[in-house]
Amino acid sequence: MTFTPHPGLHPIFEALAYTVGYAVYRRSRDRSGDFLPDDHRWLVIASASIGALLGSRLLGLLEEIPFSQITWRNLLLPGGKTIVGGLLGGWIAVEIAKRVKSIHSRTGDLFAVPLCIGIAIGRIGCFLAGLADDTFGIPTSVPWGVDFGDGIPRHPTQFYEILFLTLLALALHRYDRRPHPEGATFRLFLAAYLAWRLAIDFIKPQPLHYGLNLIQWACIGSLFALAPSIVELLQSQESTARSFQ
Repeated sequence: MTFTPHPGLHPIFEALAYTVGYAVYRRSRDRSGDFLPDDHRWLVIASASIGALLGSRLLGLLEEIPFSQITWRNLLLPGGKTIVGGLLGGWIAVEIAKRVKSIHSRTGDLFAVPLCIGIAIGRIGCFLAGLADDTFGIPTSVPWGVDFGDGIPRHPTQFYEILFLTLLALALHRYDRRPHPEGATFRLFLAAYLAWRLAIDFIKPQPLHYGLNLIQWACIGSLFALAPSIVELLQSQESTARSFQ
């Protein structure tokens, strides 16, 4: 399959991703309610947004170290962003803000499904951008390989991720409607997405450091950091299931 890229459409789909993701979040919050008061919820959203912006850009620049130097100037320029960096930066920023404000509740469940939907929409823009976006896969001979204009069929990893996120959103939506420990939906989303990126990046042509790219190393480190929380989740899930028997 030969495809003509349209890089100019990428910002449109990126904006659409934010818009639709926020609309889904608002609908979920209106339907299920929110235990956080408005001022605390807006603090969480603001912290997540700032942390995501910084984390996305920082990890994106670290990926480009073999090709360019990191300076304050190119830190503020567009381009070179990563979803993994955004998720991790937002997660860390929210945890810092919660500690400062002494918020002890887990606050991410309302964001899990909207993040799936938003990232999936953004990946459409990544696909339309073609080779300029650096999210394509390695050369392949599979029948669905896509030629982005350089004569080389490649894995359409953007579409693989759209399919994965669609299935994950459906699974998390069903899970969220059943009794579950507070914060479980977001932790499951984050662990699933990090594990996905660790796997899918093996078929992306990124610079490697000791056999893995920087996003994969970030995923591994974050999964280790999440491991105690996942163990706690499984234990809480078992206790919750018993209480509803």
